Amino acid sequence: MDELGNLSELSLRLHSRYQPRVEADRYIGSLDIGPDIDCFILIEPGLGYLIQPLQKYYPEAKIAVLHADSRFREAEQVQGIPYWYPDSGTGVQEFLENEIPDTALIRLIEWRPSVQVYGELCLQLVRESSVFIKRVNAGRRTAAAFGKRWVKNFFRNISLIQKPVLYHRTEIPVVITGAGPSLETSLPMIRAAGDGAFIIAASSSLPALQAGGVCPDMVIGTDGGGWALTHLYSFFRSQKYDKLSMLARPALLALSLCAAVPSQCSSIPVLLINDGSLWQNIALNAVGLPSITIPQRGTVTASAFDLAMIMTSGSIYLAGMDLSVSDIKSHARPNGFDFLFSGTATRMRPVYSQLFTRSRDISSGGSLDIYAAWFKSRIASWPDRIFSLGGNHGIFTDNLPEKPQIETGGRYNKDFFKVVSSNGSCPGRVKQAADSLKTALHDPQFSAALTGELVPLLFSSDGATAEDKTSAGMVPEIKKVIEEIALRYDGKGHGQGYSF
Repeated sequence: MDELGNLSELSLRLHSRYQPRVEADRYIGSLDIGPDIDCFILIEPGLGYLIQPLQKYYPEAKIAVLHADSRFREAEQVQGIPYWYPDSGTGVQEFLENEIPDTALIRLIEWRPSVQVYGELCLQLVRESSVFIKRVNAGRRTAAAFGKRWVKNFFRNISLIQKPVLYHRTEIPVVITGAGPSLETSLPMIRAAGDGAFIIAASSSLPALQAGGVCPDMVIGTDGGGWALTHLYSFFRSQKYDKLSMLARPALLALSLCAAVPSQCSSIPVLLINDGSLWQNIALNAVGLPSITIPQRGTVTASAFDLAMIMTSGSIYLAGMDLSVSDIKSHARPNGFDFLFSGTATRMRPVYSQLFTRSRDISSGGSLDIYAAWFKSRIASWPDRIFSLGGNHGIFTDNLPEKPQIETGGRYNKDFFKVVSSNGSCPGRVKQAADSLKTALHDPQFSAALTGELVPLLFSSDGATAEDKTSAGMVPEIKKVIEEIALRYDGKGHGQGYSF
C-alpha cells in the first residue's frame, strides 16, 4: 500500500480534515443500532474517531478493532480496546474468539471511506467478521435452548466421575475420525496403522469404526443432549467385550463436563474437558477435579482436533470430516441413529424416504457450512503436520497435504495417561462447587464476568435482557438456580440423569 503515502496523508483520505470527531459522531448517530448490543467490531476505523461516540452512547459494550493497514499501529490507541493488524501473527477468527464472549450480541460497523481506500482488504475483513458473527449467533441460540441443561450436566458430572485422567504429551501420530460418509473408505488405512497411531474417535463415528475392525484409543463426546448417549452404546458394549476377550486395549473416554454422560462413567477413567469459562474454572478449582481446557466449538470433530493438538506434537490425520451430505448418506454406516429410521419404517414411509428427508434437512440447516467456515479460517494457521486421508470436505483436501497411508511412529503406551481419584464425596463435590460460585458472585473481581456467563445459560429462554447480563440484581436469581440444581443430585449420579 505504498502508493497511499504516509500515515498523515492517508488520514486525510479517511477522515474530515476539519472536524473528524463530529463526522464520526454523526455517522454513529445515523446508524440503526439496537440497545442490546454487547460488542462492536470496527472494520478499519482509521485513526479511531468512531470509538469515542460508541463509548459515549454504549458505555457497557465491548469494542474490537480490525485494521487493514498495520501502519495504524503508529497512531495513538485507546486503552482497553483490542486491535488486530495484518501482521499480528494470528488470524481474524482466532483474534475475535479470544476477545469476544461466545454469548455476545455483535454489531459490525464499517468505516465506509476505508472500503474506498483499501477495497478488497476491507471486504475480506467484513467476510471474516460475518462468518464469526454467524457462528456466535448460532452458539447463542444453542445456549438459549440448552444452557440450563449444560449447567445441570456439569454439576451431575462432577458428582458422577470418580476416575479422572491426567495426560502426558506425546509424539505419536494421531488419527481423528468424524462420522462423515467418507470414513468408510478411510478404514483400510486406519486399520493398517495398527498400534502405530493414536485414534481419537468422535462418539458418532464409533459404530462405523468397530464395524470396520478398528478399535479407537479414545472416544470423545461433547453433546449435552440426551440423544447423544445413543452414540456411546457401542463404547460400553466394546468395553465389556474387551474385558472378556482381552483382544484389544480398552478405550478411554474424553467427555465435556457439560455433556450428557451415562451413569456407567462413574466406574471408568474419563479425561474431562472444560470450556475455559470462568464459572467452570472456579467450580473445578474448588473441588480439585483435573481437566483439560478446550473451548466450545459446536462440533465434536473441532473439539477432537483441539484435543489432538494439545496431546501430541506428532502428525495429525483427518478422516470422515465431510461436513456435507453424500446423496442421502449423512453419516458413515452403521450409525447410532440407524434404529430411529429402521424402527419406524413402514410401507408408506420406508427407510430411504426418511434418510432423504434427513439429508435434506441437514443440508438446508446451515450448521455444516458454519463448521466448514470455522475450519477454513483455521487451516492457514495450522502447522505442516496436519494431513487429510481423503474424502474429507474440500476445505481439507484442497488446503492440506493428502496422504495415501498413515506414517506411524512410536507406539501407544499406557503411561500416556494416569488415572487418579476424585477428591471428597460425591455430594461434597457438588456442594463445594455450588458454594464456590455463590461466593464468587459476591466478589467484585468476578461478579460481573460470572453474571455475564451464567445469565445467558440459565435465563435466556426466560427473556433476560442485555442489561440483565451484568446487573447485580441477577445475583440472587443465579444463586437460587444453582442451589436448586445442586440439590438435584444425591451423590450417586441419580437426579434426572442418564443411564443405559
